[in-house]
Amino acid sequence: MEKWLICAGLSAVFAGLTGIFGKIGVKDIDSSIATTARSLIMSAFLVVVMCSRGPISQLGTIPAKSWLFVALAGLAGALSWLFFFEALKEGDASRVASIDRLSLVVTAVLAWLLLGEKVSLTVVLGLALIVGGALLVTKG
Repeated sequence: MEKWLICAGLSAVFAGLTGIFGKIGVKDIDSSIATTARSLIMSAFLVVVMCSRGPISQLGTIPAKSWLFVALAGLAGALSWLFFFEALKEGDASRVASIDRLSLVVTAVLAWLLLGEKVSLTVVLGLALIVGGALLVTKG
């Protein structure tokens, strides 16, 4: 099995756990406080991971263009999580997660438009099924 597929599968598992743990954790606190606490814990954990792979001085070797896009990804991720935790505060975890996973459709469309990735009829059908599935889950 290819490494990217294993990593993507693990990402899905941990994203699912994030929704469950987040729903429980955000119950009695403000969603922005929960998001901030989550981000601080993530940052500390990721610094440990990075240091285990090499010296922190490697941060200085990141090219400016990469910094820009990593920073934009960080901002987009922060906004995503702010809205995700706010939605979890009010909605069912399964419904919130199903709408959140529509990010796959957004990613596929933007990858096609901005990165020139190929989109086959099979991919379009799969994306349509994802949209339909999200709608069914949120109606349930």
